[in-house]
Amino acid sequence: MLRLPPPDGTGEVVLAKFMKAVHLNSMLTDRQEEILDFIRCHQQAHTVPPSTRAIQKHFGFASQNAAMSHLRALAAKGAVQQFGDGSWGLKVSEIQGLFDLPIYGAIPAGLPDQREQEPAETLALDPAAFGLGGRPRQALWGLRVTGDSMLGAHICDGDIGLFERREARPGDIIAALVDGVTTTLKRLVLVDGRAVLRAENPRYADIIPTERLETQGVLVGLVRQNPARA
Repeated sequence: MLRLPPPDGTGEVVLAKFMKAVHLNSMLTDRQEEILDFIRCHQQAHTVPPSTRAIQKHFGFASQNAAMSHLRALAAKGAVQQFGDGSWGLKVSEIQGLFDLPIYGAIPAGLPDQREQEPAETLALDPAAFGLGGRPRQALWGLRVTGDSMLGAHICDGDIGLFERREARPGDIIAALVDGVTTTLKRLVLVDGRAVLRAENPRYADIIPTERLETQGVLVGLVRQNPARA
């Protein structure tokens, strides 16, 4: 894991190891996130998932059917699974604080290119290792970096970037959707009040969107694939 340097290029580099895991699906509602946290805490404390009656009582549902409806929705999104005894709970990796980060193919750290829409792989990691323990896990996702335009920020070809879905600020490194069709990894800067995408490599010119610029995610961490290049 790398702690990203601030815009002036300074900062320390810290490595960590991560495990590979299985697929994580679509975003949860606020209520589903609350139920998932309740199930996780219950399993941590008691080693077994809570009963549907316990979920009903904790959240004040009118019936167990309401609890079952939420559990089925969570299962459909890959957040929980039903065990042999009929209970609904999380996998061991989820209970230990890890979750399956979806990696959406590659993002060019160079010239903009088309972005893949379906997860190409997943990585099990603990958001707390990046200082993101309080963030909704469904707001985090990853992309594999290609190219050399961000070398000045210690971002190398083949690294996996960890992104958070939030509003970008000047100085942030972002996965940017340029003019609605292409994606690139660059630092967001303002030039005469206009948003510009800037590389961390002098061989690359600034990218100035002609129509619009959309922030798909802000880079909050990096998984180094070749520590010797750090």
